[in-house]
Amino acid sequence: MNTTFIKHINRLSLRDQVYQTLKSAIVSLEMEPGQRLNDNELATQFGVSRTPVREALKRLEDEGLVESIPGSLTRVTPLNIEEAKHAFPVVAALHALAARLAATQVKEADLSDLEKWNDRLHLALEQKDVVKAIEADDGFHDVFLRAAGNKEIYIALERVVPKIRRLEFARFGSLEGLESFDQHKKIIAAMRDSQGQTVSELVEENWLSLGRLLTDDLKTIW
Repeated sequence: MNTTFIKHINRLSLRDQVYQTLKSAIVSLEMEPGQRLNDNELATQFGVSRTPVREALKRLEDEGLVESIPGSLTRVTPLNIEEAKHAFPVVAALHALAARLAATQVKEADLSDLEKWNDRLHLALEQKDVVKAIEADDGFHDVFLRAAGNKEIYIALERVVPKIRRLEFARFGSLEGLESFDQHKKIIAAMRDSQGQTVSELVEENWLSLGRLLTDDLKTIW
């Protein structure tokens, strides 16, 4: 089992630290879909007891990132394309809501941030750097999330985004016709013109179009 991403951690909030580390590794595909998980091995790698590892695995199982097969094994959940198809409209709607709430709150500095993140996205796409592209895309949409100031949107996204994020890491770099950069430019222009409803609609379509690109005509990856 590849565990090079695991480091010894401090005693403070062991459960949360183990959970965050494992979740990040699963979402970024450092831990591959279908990979077996042994709580004893993981505890040794982390330098902790088995209890925080088991608690973290249970939490990840509740979120659909880990699955236990009775009498057999615990493993990283295989990618589920149908689940991702169902998740994308939810993610799109939540981001559209954030954009609508943010429309009257966004300042000039926020617009500059949108342009900065979109430029970084463009460069990452040209370089086919999946990690930086996803980071830049997140940075772009986080501008609206921050301006909206509604923590319930964050909580809801935290639950559902991992269902699509692994698929982004798996396919983002190989996509042809990815239009996020140009779509973001239209979003920025609409925001500058104070067209709040248009911004919301464009943000929703931005996520829905990504969902179509990632899931259409695709049944399985792993």
